[in-house]
Amino acid sequence: MAPSTMKAVNYVGPHKVRVQEVEMPKLEHPDDIIVKVTTAAICGSDLHMYEGRTAAEPGITFGHENMGIVEELGEGVTLLKKGDRVVMPFNVADGRCRNCDEGKTAFCTGVNPGFAGGAYGYVAMGPYRGGQAQYIRVPYADFNALLLPPGTEHEADFVLLAGWHGVEISGFKSGESIAVFGAGPVGLMAAYSAQLRGASRVFVVDRVPERLAVAKKIGCTPIDFTKGDAVDQIIRLNGGEVDRSVDAAWEFLDSMCQVICPQHQLVRIANLRQGLSLATGQCNVKAYNRYLRDLIIAGKAKPSFVVSHEIRLDHAEVAYEKFDKREDGYTKVLIHPNGGFESTTVSQKFISLNSLQVLSFLLNFSGTATLEPNVYFNTNIR
Repeated sequence: MAPSTMKAVNYVGPHKVRVQEVEMPKLEHPDDIIVKVTTAAICGSDLHMYEGRTAAEPGITFGHENMGIVEELGEGVTLLKKGDRVVMPFNVADGRCRNCDEGKTAFCTGVNPGFAGGAYGYVAMGPYRGGQAQYIRVPYADFNALLLPPGTEHEADFVLLAGWHGVEISGFKSGESIAVFGAGPVGLMAAYSAQLRGASRVFVVDRVPERLAVAKKIGCTPIDFTKGDAVDQIIRLNGGEVDRSVDAAWEFLDSMCQVICPQHQLVRIANLRQGLSLATGQCNVKAYNRYLRDLIIAGKAKPSFVVSHEIRLDHAEVAYEKFDKREDGYTKVLIHPNGGFESTTVSQKFISLNSLQVLSFLLNFSGTATLEPNVYFNTNIR
């Protein structure tokens, strides 16, 4: 008899998660699949709920960066089969509404009544349990599940997808310079994506030495804002303002506006009067994920450089605490709910890896707000 329960990482209260027994997911619609989760990442936006800064209620299972093996299929699923290896965007979309038809899958109107957009394991984003669990239900599976090569190769790369979008909507062009504020996973991925796309110079601003060391390893210029004004440091090193700017910490609007070269070449502008416009929105993951997958398969991108720790499910409580406190080099954590992968600390190994992380982060997750055409904000990572 199939088991009726599974283990999952559930929110208990501010600064508390717990691995608990929960009901196994079931097929609820002919278009559903059940995926046995091989890897789920802890995202900085999970910390928003973990810290009690949202309306998340106890019992919610976290996890919107998920991949695994198809275990069960609804009768309406035609493009997948049992045993297929798949990765899911953080977006849940039906592929049928007007927004989906226009490629705006982050704003699907058919999956979360009264709201445009749905996601796994996130407050107010629909009834979709997260993937920091042994199994996950994937609705509209033919549309939402991206098929991967069989086996375990590139596992840590495919699960990480989250910074390409910000550089894309900033209006970035090859040869331009860019400043990224915040060197958490998404910030590092944004910096890495700019490198992949031919940036002339990439500056990365943070205060955590381990993060700045990773930025340097992928060819960026690290800027420690505790050692002087970040804007002054960048302008001095660059010989002037940069062409684009990315905020991956949602804390640096004034600095970003000052460090960027405005449309009319005004200097050190601290407001929006120089022709910048403000726009917000999550990443439409399906616009990029197939291309990013193929870059990883071709060996041209390896986003797993950002991963610092890989753990078993029962280590999640400690991992959340250390990631939240930025202790012991916790930069990006991958959970393997069903085992099968070595649980190890790779904080030393990831520093020496090639800087191709940007691609994989997009297969999964990127929530953004932007100042176009020159300034980009990512609201999902701290």
